[in-house]
Amino acid sequence: MTGTLVLAGTPIGDISDAPPRLAEELAGADVVAAEDTRRLRRLTQALGVTPKGRVVSYFEGNEAARTPELVEELAGGARVLLVTDAGMPSVSDPGYRLVAAAVEQDIRVTAVPGPSAVLTALALSGLPVDRFCFEGFLPRKAGERLGRLREVADERRTLVYFEAPHRLDDTLAAMTEVFGAGRRAAVCRELTKTYEEVRRGPLAELAAWAAEGVRGEITVVVEGAPDKGPEEIDDAELVRRVRVREEAGERRKEAIAAVAAEAGLPKRQVFDAVVAAKNAGRAESAGEHRRKVTRTVSAS
Repeated sequence: MTGTLVLAGTPIGDISDAPPRLAEELAGADVVAAEDTRRLRRLTQALGVTPKGRVVSYFEGNEAARTPELVEELAGGARVLLVTDAGMPSVSDPGYRLVAAAVEQDIRVTAVPGPSAVLTALALSGLPVDRFCFEGFLPRKAGERLGRLREVADERRTLVYFEAPHRLDDTLAAMTEVFGAGRRAAVCRELTKTYEEVRRGPLAELAAWAAEGVRGEITVVVEGAPDKGPEEIDDAELVRRVRVREEAGERRKEAIAAVAAEAGLPKRQVFDAVVAAKNAGRAESAGEHRRKVTRTVSAS
C-alpha cells in the first residue's frame, strides 16, 4: 500500500498557535520534509517533540530535484510530513510540486490545518471578506508589477498580497497609481507576533507611511474595485450588437437575450430597441419609395 502525504500548517508567529496534531505528526512521520531544517529544529524544541523519522530539506532551490525522491518514499508506504517556515505549505511556499506528483500517483494527500497569514489578514482588515482573491507576491521589476496590477484593476473581489518590507513602499505606490489613491487597504505586519500592527486607510495614505520604512513580514489586503453599475448603452448600439450576433448565425431571440445580459438590461428594453429600429427602417424605405415615385411622375 502507498503511504500518505501530510501538509502541516505551522505557526506564523505565536508558537502556541500550533495545532495539537502538528506535534503528533512531527513525532510519528517516517519522513519530515522542511523548508528550513534549522527552523524545524526550533519548532520541535518549542513543542517538546523529537521526530523519529528522517528529516530532509525541501525548499525552492531543491524542490524539483527532491520531489521524485519523496514520491518514491510515499509509493513505498511512508508517511511524509511537509512543513514550511510559517503557514500552510503550497501557499506561496514549497509544496505544490509534491502534491501534484502525489496526486498523479494516486497517493493519499491530507492536511493538518493551521495558521494562515492570508485568512488572518483578511479577518483583521475590516474589508469585505465574502469574496477574495489571493495574488501572492508581485513581480520585483516595476514594469512587470504594474502590468500584474492592471490585470486586476477591475477585480471586485478583495485582493490579498504578500510583500517584502523593503519593497512595500514601491508596491503601495504602484497600487495607488493603478487602483486609485482612495482605494481602501490594510497593511498587516508581524501577524500574531509581539509587534503586530494593522495599518488601515486609503492607498495613498498607506504609501506615504510606508515610504518612511517598514519592518517585518507583510500581508497587504486591498478593497475590490467598486461596482460600476449597468453599462450605459444607447439604443443604436444595442441594435448594432444584436445585428452582429445575427450575422454570426444567432437567432434574433438568442441575440437579444445575450446582448441584454452583457449590458445588464431587461430583455424587453433590447427587444423594443430592435423593433423600433426595424420600424424606422421600414418608414425610411417607404419614404424613399414615395420620393422615387414622385420623381418618376414629374419626369414624365
